[in-house]
Amino acid sequence: MIAARFVPLVCKQVWRARTRSLLTIAGVAVAMFLFTAVRAMQAGVDAATTARAGDTTLVVYRKDRYCPFTSRMPQSYAQQIERIAGVQSVVPIKIVVSNCRTSLDVVTFRGVPTNAFLASFAPGFDVVGGSLKAWESRSDAALLGETLAVRRKLSAGDRFEAAGITVYVAGVIRSTEASDQNVAYVHLDFLQYASKSRAGGIVTQFNVKVRDPDALERVASEIDAMFAAAQEPTKTSPEKAFVARAAADVIEIVGFMRWLGWGCLGAVLALVGNAIMLSVQDRIREHAILQTLGFRGHLIARLLVSEGLLLSVTGAAIGGSLAFAFLSRASLALSVESHSIPVTSSVGTMAWGVVIAAGVGVIAGLAPAWQAARREIVACFRAV
Repeated sequence: MIAARFVPLVCKQVWRARTRSLLTIAGVAVAMFLFTAVRAMQAGVDAATTARAGDTTLVVYRKDRYCPFTSRMPQSYAQQIERIAGVQSVVPIKIVVSNCRTSLDVVTFRGVPTNAFLASFAPGFDVVGGSLKAWESRSDAALLGETLAVRRKLSAGDRFEAAGITVYVAGVIRSTEASDQNVAYVHLDFLQYASKSRAGGIVTQFNVKVRDPDALERVASEIDAMFAAAQEPTKTSPEKAFVARAAADVIEIVGFMRWLGWGCLGAVLALVGNAIMLSVQDRIREHAILQTLGFRGHLIARLLVSEGLLLSVTGAAIGGSLAFAFLSRASLALSVESHSIPVTSSVGTMAWGVVIAAGVGVIAGLAPAWQAARREIVACFRAV
């Protein structure tokens, strides 16, 4: 943009109008805080609902049922599903939630058979507090996802109650899967009798692992055909598609919020452009003096564009850092029908916001810089 020797001059010009510069930076920071938060929500939705080529998990749910309270199927379905060609494993799961509606503070209990949990789930977890041994040794033990533990300020050895169920916190787990970060894993038989329904042998869903990703549709069709005439018919779909269907309203809201993100960028453009335009009007005589000292029009233009770049990058860095710190500390997650969509920012998201703001800052400075570069020396002195 400009040579390094001109950087102190740019910083000095920004600092001379410190009130205007600080207000501009503050406005940009607020806009980029919102932009980063929106990007974090979009990233969470994409991670929870976008299928990958290697996905091999199907979710078997009660047909025409959505909330976990209404999905009830015999646990014995598992043995029948296991006989289908291509099925690697079947895990029956009982789910109890404190609130079936969309909320930022939902506790989701997942009851899983002990052996199936140790074989299918535990290898993908990092235990950051407590131990798996403690979970195995107590029937009322729970392993909490790290997001849930942080939000409820719980640690190993505590007891807590939600949805009428009281559990002992045996450990805290960390997982790369967003859906595991906001749940409490408990023993299946405990949850079946601890919940209000007190129904043994009844589960909410089955997680079916398929050997070949290309066989997902075939296996799903065979499962639904097998139970089509049963008292509790099923609806089987890939895991990411199942989450996307359950969270359709949330996805639509987040999609609409993309417009808020574009609005934030528009605000940055307006704020920085206005600041540079006022700066040009205030320094008409100075620009004339610079021209008499040998500063050509294109150099003055680059100095003004650099001012816009400095204002926008500074504001974006402050706003993005605050958003990153807030979202990391708050451990927010949108929960709908037992599915969690994390709202977590990353350094990459923050850096991307700064890069976009830098581009917007350059664009904002182009018009006033072009105006200043084309003004003749005589016209500058006459304008004062």
